[in-house]
Amino acid sequence: MFDCQDVLNRTYQRVLAMENKGAVASYIPELAKVDPANFGVCITTKTGEQFHCGNSITPFSIQSIAKVLSLSLAISHQGEKMWERMDFEPSGSSFNSLVQLETENGIPRNPLINAGAIVVCDILCDLFENPKEELLNYVRKISGIKSISYNLEVAKSERLTGYRNYALLNFIKSFGNIKNDCDTVIDVYFHLCSLEMNCVELSKTFGFLANRGKQIITNTQVVKPSQAKRINAIMQTCGFYDEAGEFAFRVGLPGKSGVGGGMVAVLPDAYTIATWSPKLNKHGNSYRGMKFLEYFTDETQDTVF
Repeated sequence: MFDCQDVLNRTYQRVLAMENKGAVASYIPELAKVDPANFGVCITTKTGEQFHCGNSITPFSIQSIAKVLSLSLAISHQGEKMWERMDFEPSGSSFNSLVQLETENGIPRNPLINAGAIVVCDILCDLFENPKEELLNYVRKISGIKSISYNLEVAKSERLTGYRNYALLNFIKSFGNIKNDCDTVIDVYFHLCSLEMNCVELSKTFGFLANRGKQIITNTQVVKPSQAKRINAIMQTCGFYDEAGEFAFRVGLPGKSGVGGGMVAVLPDAYTIATWSPKLNKHGNSYRGMKFLEYFTDETQDTVF
């Protein structure tokens, strides 16, 4: 295997020297307060080694990256039954679009767009009496990090400004694809998006997707190998919304982004890599994160293709 730390450092410095383009996600007031100069990276290998640089231990709101974790929890309980409530196709639309729901009768295109993640939260409300507590305990268990928590200020900020997510929820409800109380479901969703980690924690948490469903450090069987394969496939095709094709073309790994500026990518049977840089491009993905992962995989030639 290549010298992880050396390639990490050189790629980091290359991106750091570039213009830091884009803008912080100001439509969520708490995210607008984050220093846009932050930039961190961490790799966690299948053997449990970690290599990192920059602001890799600074916590941030992982936002939509957490949708992969709620999906993992739901699929570990429901299996194939999940797909009666949503599809697993790329949307080709922005992450918070309502357009497709109209023509597709309230069935979200995939579980990683906002509409799909809201339905996943509804499923969690079916499965658990206290879904927020169960979700948090699940993330702590699979990561082995007991300090992971919700950022309550971010959750509050989302609740006060999440008009489009309320619209998505109620629109899906009108088609009968939300079974629980709307206020309960949206509260779970906003807390899901407020989960806070740093790059070191994030790359470690996603280790099970590089290890056929088994957490590489805690040795916990998180999902079945077949389910890990499907989650990686969904990340590959849907993890970057209407920029999923661009990410596959330039990076070539399954991955997921969040409007907090975080990104995580997986090379099955090898490693997970997390990046964080708050400035986003026009598609809502981290500008520096995209550049870093592109240059990193160009140099290592580690892709799924």
